Amino acid sequence: MIALFADIHSNREALTACLADAARRGADRYVFLGDLVGYGADPGWVVDRVMDYAARGAIAILGNHDAAAAGAQVSMNDTAQAAMEWTRAQLSAAHRDFLKGLPLSVEDGERLYVHASAYEPPRWHYVLDGRGARRSLEATSAQQTYCGHVHLPALYHLSLTGKLIEYTPTAATPIPLLPGRRWLAVLGAVGQPRDANPAACYALLDETQNSITYMRVAYDVASAARKIRQSGLPEVLAARIERGV
Repeated sequence: MIALFADIHSNREALTACLADAARRGADRYVFLGDLVGYGADPGWVVDRVMDYAARGAIAILGNHDAAAAGAQVSMNDTAQAAMEWTRAQLSAAHRDFLKGLPLSVEDGERLYVHASAYEPPRWHYVLDGRGARRSLEATSAQQTYCGHVHLPALYHLSLTGKLIEYTPTAATPIPLLPGRRWLAVLGAVGQPRDANPAACYALLDETQNSITYMRVAYDVASAARKIRQSGLPEVLAARIERGV
């Protein structure tokens, strides 16, 4: 069982809850699909946690906020930039080196892991609709592609005849990844959901059943929001995790 996490965004409380939930459900492999940092109040703790998992074999992918934290020039809005300047000051040289060394994508058998679109990964394209999904799917030969970046859970498949179908996943409901189709799973966000549901989102990939299940996990939002406010980060970042938008 593979646990898939995207867009943790320095949210210690959300990641803690998701890791515990995944362990209870039998996860024995872990994939972190980028944006470990940014927005939230615990960037160092989150990077330390992912570094520990990576040392034990987990896959970790570079996100745009991670790249910015490591020193790359990444275009961001004013709120994200303010949070990034604060975040950089919280990270050690070891944290920055770890982030700098993360790959843009990883191929694992029939699966491709990437933070944003498989189409031009360094340009951080969003997969927001069928057009973006098709472009991502056509950029790789992988049967299954897993990404984040959007903060909204979605699932697409492309048939042998080229027909693209989009699903809105229902939490805790396994979805068979039927053979003969190519799949693109957009995982939603652990640390800053934007689908009007403040519960953290991650996914479980059952290799035996060849199915994916999107999970929603309640966590201590109040504590995470309070720490954002106490740190001096923009107020909107606390409000976003409280509302889930």
